[in-house]
Amino acid sequence: MKTLGLKLLQTGSCRHPEIATILGGSLRPAIFPSLVGLIAHPEEGMILFDTGYDPLFVDATAPFPERLYRWLTPPTFGPSAASRLTADGVDPAAVTHVVLSHFHGDHASGLRRFSNAKIHCARAGLERVWQRGRIRALAAGTPTRLLPEDLIERCDFFEDSPIRPLPRGLEPFDRGADLLGDGSILAVPLPGHCPGHWGVLLREVRGMHFLVADAAWSSRAIRENRPPPRLTSALLGDTTAGRQTLAQLQALRVGNPDLIITPSHCAERAAEEDA
Repeated sequence: MKTLGLKLLQTGSCRHPEIATILGGSLRPAIFPSLVGLIAHPEEGMILFDTGYDPLFVDATAPFPERLYRWLTPPTFGPSAASRLTADGVDPAAVTHVVLSHFHGDHASGLRRFSNAKIHCARAGLERVWQRGRIRALAAGTPTRLLPEDLIERCDFFEDSPIRPLPRGLEPFDRGADLLGDGSILAVPLPGHCPGHWGVLLREVRGMHFLVADAAWSSRAIRENRPPPRLTSALLGDTTAGRQTLAQLQALRVGNPDLIITPSHCAERAAEEDA
């Protein structure tokens, strides 16, 4: 695998009682950052893994029933991925690819900012939200106003990408979808959180890095194999599949202590990146 650059950008956060995200957690609210992976590829240029929160979320959730989403998961906005790039002198239009783990609003809010990017996503995830009406899309966690009008034309689906073996030693995960055709970014299905939920595996300067999106809300959940309560997981997706995925991630971590595993809302990983 090629060695890529990777930087995690925090684009804001939301607040929930910890117990909603991990069995036996506290009733006190915890802060969950929204992390985006900014990937530098030697040939393809700038690539994003998710887009995180963006002020476009406010516009998309202004009318009813979409406003219910904002009330249930009120965000705190930080600098968006697009504004961070602009501040560093990079035009967001120069981003060549956006890889979406899934279509929930805290992962896809900035999608409209990257008008020239090819969008890599799961067909199963897009079918859950696209052209099914505002109510169904909202129930699936994605206000439709967040999605670009030309989304379909720009999509490459994980399910259609060539399947490659993962590097040895990453059991129980063994195969991934080769998104760019050069083996540098391999998308791996991580079922349970919602339909069409995937992570990506890549090699960066610190070693192998697995961006696992919402397969867990924290590194602690992976270390201790502590899934969210059934009420949370059943509301969002498939409890049985999600718990199996989390157990597999714990086994992966035990067998590969040098592998970096990053959940998208992990405060611990966010603090490590800022250190």
